[in-house]
Amino acid sequence: MSTMNISLPEALRSFVDTQVSDGDYTSSSEYVRDLLRKEQDRVRLRELILEGGASPLNEKPLDAEYFENFRNRIRNQK
Repeated sequence: MSTMNISLPEALRSFVDTQVSDGDYTSSSEYVRDLLRKEQDRVRLRELILEGGASPLNEKPLDAEYFENFRNRIRNQK
């Protein structure tokens, strides 16, 4: 594993320190790694959604109405 140094403004550093001290993470590095993994997942999910939307097998357009209906279905499952 290689080392990377990151400079943060005081407000962000304080936020990271709080996340660590609240017991969710054991170090600031662990917290930043978790954020990066979540961002990777988000980017990959977006890519998959766009690929699916562009698929010739998709019969209905993935427009604003589609996503509003999708959000409603998710909300109703809770």
